[in-house]
Parts: sequence; C-alpha cells; structure tokens
Amino acid sequence: MKESSKNLIKINQQLKKIEVKDFEIENQIVFNYFDNLPTTERDDKLVKAIYIGVLALMEDRISTFLSKTSNELGTELESLKLIFEIKKELFFKSSIKGTLAEEEIVEFLNEYFSERKLKDQAYLTGNSAGILSKNKTGDIICEVNGTPDLKIAIECKFDKSIRLGDIEDKDIFTRKTDSAWSQLIEAQANRDSKVSLIVFDISLVENSILRKTENVCYIPGVGFIAIINSQKGDYSNLAIAYMLARDIALNAKEIEIDKDILSILINRIIKNINEVLNIKLLVQNNIENNKNILMQLEKSTLSMEFSQEYLKRFLNKGTLTKKDLLDFYSGENVKIKYLQIEKDIQSL
Repeated sequence: MKESSKNLIKINQQLKKIEVKDFEIENQIVFNYFDNLPTTERDDKLVKAIYIGVLALMEDRISTFLSKTSNELGTELESLKLIFEIKKELFFKSSIKGTLAEEEIVEFLNEYFSERKLKDQAYLTGNSAGILSKNKTGDIICEVNGTPDLKIAIECKFDKSIRLGDIEDKDIFTRKTDSAWSQLIEAQANRDSKVSLIVFDISLVENSILRKTENVCYIPGVGFIAIINSQKGDYSNLAIAYMLARDIALNAKEIEIDKDILSILINRIIKNINEVLNIKLLVQNNIENNKNILMQLEKSTLSMEFSQEYLKRFLNKGTLTKKDLLDFYSGENVKIKYLQIEKDIQSL
C-alpha cells in the first residue's frame, strides 16, 4: 500500500466516521476482483470488503493462525478457510446474522432477476415501518416488473424459536408469539403485497417447519415457506418459491378462488421441482464419485509404475543406495506427477 503521508486514517469522533486519504493498493487478487466489476458497483463492494475484513480481524485467532503460514499462496488459502469459519461463527451471532442474511438474499434475488431478464427489483425495507403502526415486518420488498403497486413481501427468520404456528393448533389465550403463519400474514398486510414469503435457513429452523417442508411449501391463503442453505450459498429453494409467488401475483384475479384446488396444483408443481432437484443432486454426486474413482485409479497406477522403476533399478544393481531408498520412501516424484492429473480430473 502506498500512502501520501504517515497517517493514512483519521478518526472523526464527532461524526463517528473513518476518514481515509487517497491511497493505492498493489495486489493482483484485489485488482482482478475490482477490474471485473462494473464501475457503478465498485464503491459499494469496497465498503463491503472493508466491513468483512474488519469482522475477520475482530477474531483474535486470525493473527496467530496466519503467522503459522510462510508460503504466500498457503497464507491466502488458509485465510479463505478462516474467513469461511469466521463467517460461519458470525452467522450464528444473533446481533448481525439477520442483517447479513437479508443483504445476501437481496443480492441473490437481484442477480437472479438480471439473469432471467426480469424487470423485478428487490430492496431492503430496513427500519422503515409499513402500513401497520410501528410494524417493520416484511424485511424485503420485491416489485414485480418494477411496479410499486404489485409487490411480494419477504420475511427472513433465521431463528429456531419460530414455529410453524398452524391456525388449527393456535391457542388465542396464550401470549402472542411470532410464527411462520403470523409472519406471512403480517408481512403481506404490513407491506400491502399480493403474496408473502418467509425464508428460513436449514441450520436455523424449528422442527415443526422442517416436518412441513424440506425445501419449499405453500400454505393456501397464507403464503410460501422457503428453506435455504446460506452457508453453502444455495438459494435455489428461494428462487422456486419466488417464481411461484410471482405467478400468483401476476395472474390472481379478483374472483373467489377455490384455495383447495390451488393448493393441489401448486403442491404438485413443488413436488415435481423437488424431484428434478433430487435427480440433479444424484447426477452431481455420481460425477464426484466417478472423479474420486478416477483419481484413485491414477494414484494406484502412478504408485505401481513408481515401484516398478525402483524394482528394475534394484534388480540391475543388486541393491539401492541410501538416496534411492529415501526417494522411494518419500515418493516426491509421484506426488508432483499426480498434482497435474488431479487438476485435470477436477476440471472435467
């Protein structure tokens, strides 16, 4: 990093801001990342990168951990592993997991809309109240085709205390508690949306909800439930639920709808989609298994050729030198050859 003066950062105590003077960073990884971003996104990504970096540095383990690695590439790889672990830990800290989850969901949805050439737009409602007095339910609003009057409300609940809350099991005389049902109805009313959707993470979801759905679920007259896996970056169930909700928002007419028939149709579609996803998973697993088989075959072949080479040397000379024995024991040549083979197989 190049800086024009000794003190690059100034702390503004009154405004609670960090002020940074002009600076340059000479790092190939950083350069490549920002070089591939659209100009309009670079400032936001820089702020986000600094935020994530600060969160990582807040973990005392990072300095000790990185000091153990001397190789530059090794340091970067181990840093990535550590950042993943830190992200995982931070995710479970209630003070920030909700905010991070909502931001990632909005980012995923807007990228998904762009890929599908949809004019929809997702944005965070933040701390703004909706139609209901002092009520902030409905973390994300999606404007269908960019139309403010045609909205889908999304509530994010990464909290194991939230139960399904089926109306048949509801006891109106008990203390009010949030449930999937109540949050779906509340989000739709509070944000004046056509359809509502609630998102749970697989690592933070209550058993009654898991029993109802493992992926996507439709509750007639209430809304959709989608279970994602944010740690693996898998938001496919959210995409499925959103597109079904979008169809309802676009096509629902102001007539009396037979909710039972609608439920049958949507649940059959969800069943078919889940079957396709399961088949895709089986294919992916088979690909990985076949890769592992290929790698094991290559390992065995290389090891056999390597051993044959030293057997020939022994039969020709009647003995092996200490250096030969050391090389045979360590097998470094085989490891080097295998690295390229492994790389080729993984790229299949």
